[in-house]
Amino acid sequence: MATIQELFQKGKSLLRDCPDPSLEAKILLLSAASIGEEQFFSSPDLRLSRKQERDYFQLVARRLAGLPIAYLSETKEFWSIPFRVLPGVLIPRPETELIVEKVLEFSSQNHETIVDVGTGCGNIAVSLAKELPEARIIATDTSAKALKVARLNASEQKVDHILFTRGNLFAPLKKLNLKRKCDFIVSNPPYVSENEWAELPQEIKGYEPKKALVAGYTGLEMLQKIIKDSRSFLKSEGYLILEIGENQRKEVNSFFNSGWKRVAFSKDLSGIPRVVTAQKI
Repeated sequence: MATIQELFQKGKSLLRDCPDPSLEAKILLLSAASIGEEQFFSSPDLRLSRKQERDYFQLVARRLAGLPIAYLSETKEFWSIPFRVLPGVLIPRPETELIVEKVLEFSSQNHETIVDVGTGCGNIAVSLAKELPEARIIATDTSAKALKVARLNASEQKVDHILFTRGNLFAPLKKLNLKRKCDFIVSNPPYVSENEWAELPQEIKGYEPKKALVAGYTGLEMLQKIIKDSRSFLKSEGYLILEIGENQRKEVNSFFNSGWKRVAFSKDLSGIPRVVTAQKI
């Protein structure tokens, strides 16, 4: 039976052509062996069972076949929180944390109503719930599978003030009688064009849900609809906060008519305008 350190080194060697062999080998080893980082670092000479070793190399093999590491480990960190992620549910990206940052920047932290449209695994909604325990949070999605994972993440993070509801865009808000009652509407909607989808790495287009990424031919269809329809549900002075794609700033800015003020774009760590914020007049 091999030790933790021996298995880690073997995995790192096998994964040498991956973006970060050391990190990926460690993540897969922790998952296969059901150990934490503390044990990984404190007990490098601990020998694992044959089953743990076998499970580890099966995960390594699947990673080499192209499966996203988040789906293999069933976990992705977001806002320093480990989120459950399963195939068929969009994997959270670091740049989406900008949405959480902007809500916290504008929030009065006083019993606000926050809606997360297209919640996916619930990463935005749960992160906000952890930061804003007094808020009323509604999270919507069209996918029953995504909502199941989101509810699991909320349960694991011990936040119980999120209402998860299934439906397309603002349809659930109509049923909840939330017209002109929302302080924040936030979303990381599909914004990839059909042409961009064709050029994405196989690791993304081969495994992640297309409907969570592709909005239509131009990639702007969903953004334009959300901007138009959200005004019916926002209070006066309420905020709309959206993630957008690279090179979409000019077109997205044109979607905000005279019913909006304080339209601003925030850049991600790569310097790309990634999140637009606007306030309803």
